[in-house]
Amino acid sequence: MINRSVLVGRLTRDPELRKTQTGKSVVSFTLAVNRKFSKEEQADFINCVAWNQTADFIANYLTKGALISVEGSIQSRTYDDNTGKRVYVQEVVSESVNALESLTQRQEREQQTQSYQSSGYKQDTESNYVEDEPVLLIDETDLPF
Repeated sequence: MINRSVLVGRLTRDPELRKTQTGKSVVSFTLAVNRKFSKEEQADFINCVAWNQTADFIANYLTKGALISVEGSIQSRTYDDNTGKRVYVQEVVSESVNALESLTQRQEREQQTQSYQSSGYKQDTESNYVEDEPVLLIDETDLPF
C-alpha cells in the first residue's frame, strides 16, 4: 500500500517550535494549498506536523506566507479534549520540507502586498490574478483555527 502526499502551498501562520518531554522538536503548521474549482481557485487548509531536524528548519527559517513543498504521509489520530470529547485529526506527517522561494523573493512579495494594500488596490472579481501573478488572498477569518 502507498501512503504518500506531496503538497505545495503557503504557511498560514508563523510556526511555533515545541519540545516533547524527551527533548524532541515538533512543529504543527497549516498549509494553504490552491485548487481549481470551476473557473475560480479555492484554498484547502491542510494540517501538517514535522519532527526533529525538519521541525527545527521550519521554525528557524520559515514564516507566515512562505511558499513551501511538503512530502510526507497522511496520519489519522484521536485524542480527548478538555471536555472529554473525542477529537479526530488527520494530518500530514512531514518527512521533507523545502522552501520554494528565497528570502529576497519573500521580502519582495511582502513589499508588493503592502504596497497593494496601502494603495487601496482591489482585486479583479473576474479572476484571481493581479498583473498576471496568481495571488492567494486569505483573510484571518477564513482560517480554520
